[in-house]
Amino acid sequence: SSAQGRIVLATVKGDVHDIGKNIVGVVLRCNSYEVIDLGVMVPCDKVLRTAVDEGADLVGLSGLITPSLDEMVFVAREMAGRAMTLPLLIGGATTSRRHTAVKIAPEYPAPTVHVVDASRVVDVVSSLLSPDRRAGFDTANRQDQAVLREQFAARAGRPLRSYADAAANALRTEWPAADVPAPAFTGRRAIEVRLDELAPYIDWTFFFAAWELKGRFPAVLDDPRHGAAARELYEDASALLREIIDGSRLAARGVYGFWPAASVGDDVAVYAPHDGRAEPGAEIARFHMLRQQEAFEGGRPNLSLADFVAPAGSGVVDHVGAFAITAGIGADDLAGGYERDGDDYRAIMVKALADRLAEAFAEYLHASVRREWGYENGAPASPEDLRAGRYRGIRPAFGYPACPDHSEIFKLFDLLDARAAGMSLTESGAMAPAASVGALCLAHPEARYFTVGRLGADQVQRYAGRKAVPVAEAERWLAANLAYAPAAEPR
Repeated sequence: SSAQGRIVLATVKGDVHDIGKNIVGVVLRCNSYEVIDLGVMVPCDKVLRTAVDEGADLVGLSGLITPSLDEMVFVAREMAGRAMTLPLLIGGATTSRRHTAVKIAPEYPAPTVHVVDASRVVDVVSSLLSPDRRAGFDTANRQDQAVLREQFAARAGRPLRSYADAAANALRTEWPAADVPAPAFTGRRAIEVRLDELAPYIDWTFFFAAWELKGRFPAVLDDPRHGAAARELYEDASALLREIIDGSRLAARGVYGFWPAASVGDDVAVYAPHDGRAEPGAEIARFHMLRQQEAFEGGRPNLSLADFVAPAGSGVVDHVGAFAITAGIGADDLAGGYERDGDDYRAIMVKALADRLAEAFAEYLHASVRREWGYENGAPASPEDLRAGRYRGIRPAFGYPACPDHSEIFKLFDLLDARAAGMSLTESGAMAPAASVGALCLAHPEARYFTVGRLGADQVQRYAGRKAVPVAEAERWLAANLAYAPAAEPR
């Protein structure tokens, strides 16, 4: 049978995540569309050359890490520069209707559509390729994006505190000795865990979300609409997980440790322990944190993660923890075997299970960290308590709302020597294998997750100075958080 249309799909340069893209590809193929899937880490020029050479009808871009948002803007700008007119589809966990409307669509005059998940992609594609429906669909999409841009402009117009005022409104934190325990060791340690130890920590809710079956586990199994599909998926996933565990088809390993640390303004300075790798007490890393600048009501403080580490000169000896772990060693080979056999279902499921095992590993390791740090005693928290965050301490990851500058992950890898454990980073800071997690660990009882939100030019300029990078480079990594339009910079 003839295809209804030809679509080029790619995970953008610097990004290695492809579960959502692969599901979209399967859905499109099942609906008689020809899909040219270029895979992951695909440079812009390859995407656009392929689209032209293959006579594609649409281009679809996917990404998970925050730097991918900037890469998508660049691709849209390049498409405009090459006078292309193909519709552009945007998808991935960090993407959104608002970001597409505000940052991407203005760069490209042809239809630019955010696709929230695979369940919507067929309707979007069929509408864009229909001679009868395309004009109406495009008009409605542009009107929706215009509203989103107006809403964004109104929000962006709300005044921020100056960076100096925000810093003066920092969290006032006490540092009694009971709140600053000493960890059982300092320095770096390697760790490897059996997969059957991690399985009880799996949060199945997010596994189903990857397959676009919304609802909390186990309630989703009895959902009136999706229950039958959810139960079938769960049975298949459980059987494959058992095969993976019994056959040791994946490996879960990584590195973690504790280091003396102190806050210096909004930075967290990390010092050498007595492990022989550097002179004890010498500064070996500095993580640059950002501070909220919104004008909160009711005396609410403007937070920075540095607020949860004892200040230098306070006389308090504090520490930070850090880890980088993966459960994805072997996942590409295993999934590739299924792909060669034409079994896309199991190929995608392998990667989805590896992702869940990596998150389970992070939860398992963080529980161990809290015990080794000496501030969590007694019976271990249940998996339910862990998923609900009912414990002391946090594990913020770079690129997430409390520390949105993804480039800081390079320092984390250097501190941990994570490459020796079989992990690596792309130029955009994506961890490979894809099923990996890296984070800092903070122990103070008041430590909590938060969203940094909009950043003023005054803070970004100071931040770039602290990092010793050009302001334009800092703005590029923080593009999604800027409360202002930066000066145009050539790529």
